Amino acid sequence: MSPLLTAALVRGALFLLFWSALIGISRSSLAVGLLGAAAATWASLHLLPPGPQRVRLWPLATLMPRFLWQSLRAGWDVARRAFDPRLPLRPGFVVFPCAHPPGHLRNTFATISSLMPGTLPCGESDGEIVFHCLDVGQPILEQLAAEEKVLARVLDGAPDHG
Repeated sequence: MSPLLTAALVRGALFLLFWSALIGISRSSLAVGLLGAAAATWASLHLLPPGPQRVRLWPLATLMPRFLWQSLRAGWDVARRAFDPRLPLRPGFVVFPCAHPPGHLRNTFATISSLMPGTLPCGESDGEIVFHCLDVGQPILEQLAAEEKVLARVLDGAPDHG
């Protein structure tokens, strides 16, 4: 089976599953769900064509609770710092040597890592991402390296720091 057909079938099934989770499964909504999943699949294939890496679904599913937890922690941390003036703020920048080349893998990593408490990607160069941090005294580079390893498990063929 061609990579394009495989990507279309997997993405279409996932979009239909997402539709079913939101709307429910019924005869009346199935036709609209199939049409919506087909349109979403077409758009996703044009916006993000299949590449040499593959997304591994089980590691992706295990990444979701981590992603949600990081979101909650990040929101709580920022709110806590905003409302408690006694908490120290040592804002600054850190430079993380990213193993992913510029492109959608690096963008995915930057998006996920932006949910770490007090970090925000704000620039990049060939091999690095610059993060603005609320507290540079925290072990930010170690946390970013851990997040990059988690993402590498989701993507086949993802680069490793060695």
